[in-house]
Amino acid sequence: MANAESAKAEAAKSEPAKVEAAKSEPAKVEAAKSEPAKALVLCSGGVDSTTLLAMAVRKYGADNVYALSISYGQKHEREIQAARAVAQHYGVTQRFLNLAAIFADSNCSLLAHSTEAVPQESYAEQLQETDGTPVSTYVPFRNGLFLSSAASMALSLGCEVLYYGAHHDDWAGNAYPDCSEAFVNAMNQAIAEGTGGELHMEAPFVNWNKADIVAKGLELQVPYELTWSCYEGGEEPCGVCGTCIDRQRAFEVNGVKDPLVKED
Repeated sequence: MANAESAKAEAAKSEPAKVEAAKSEPAKVEAAKSEPAKALVLCSGGVDSTTLLAMAVRKYGADNVYALSISYGQKHEREIQAARAVAQHYGVTQRFLNLAAIFADSNCSLLAHSTEAVPQESYAEQLQETDGTPVSTYVPFRNGLFLSSAASMALSLGCEVLYYGAHHDDWAGNAYPDCSEAFVNAMNQAIAEGTGGELHMEAPFVNWNKADIVAKGLELQVPYELTWSCYEGGEEPCGVCGTCIDRQRAFEVNGVKDPLVKED
């Protein structure tokens, strides 16, 4: 009998602690809900990723957006300088990665160690010569590598979304297969599965052309004068590589002059 009474007394003592713990649970849930959502944007310093960064900052606020810029041994290392200027303009935290070693054995014409020159013609012209295979500036599975690295970083930083600026012009004709809608969907599924649903990827431009992106950027007053696209990476855009041609056309369609192109 004494043992039974003792057990009842102990249970009564522990009851307030249980009630207190139960009361604290809603507070913990509420605190978790009040944490601001965060996003990570792959930011190359070009037109597309800068426009995407502007959109992310508008949606989440600069304090909740990270920009990730990646060096991979590219000839146009100047784009990293542009990415830095863009991140400073928007006041976001920026991270950097160097993945150049992974592409050491590639002779892709976009890489600084390549023996090949960057083609001086449009992507449409290049695709006629490649017979539907990727163009010479396609870096082997580069964007798959970038997104995998970015997903790990985004999850570590507590982000819920990873933004990727692939657009339709890049994957039309199979120029860059790691920009296609099928690729984007597959990578998003892999990221969602591999993070237990804690992170997902969004590529809002995947069915837009570059002119559409510039139109959106003009609406958001994106500082395109800070961006860089040219694959040659000189002091001024070459004006004849595929990305320079696409960029100039996109601004022309919108009835404005590319701020990087000097007056004749």
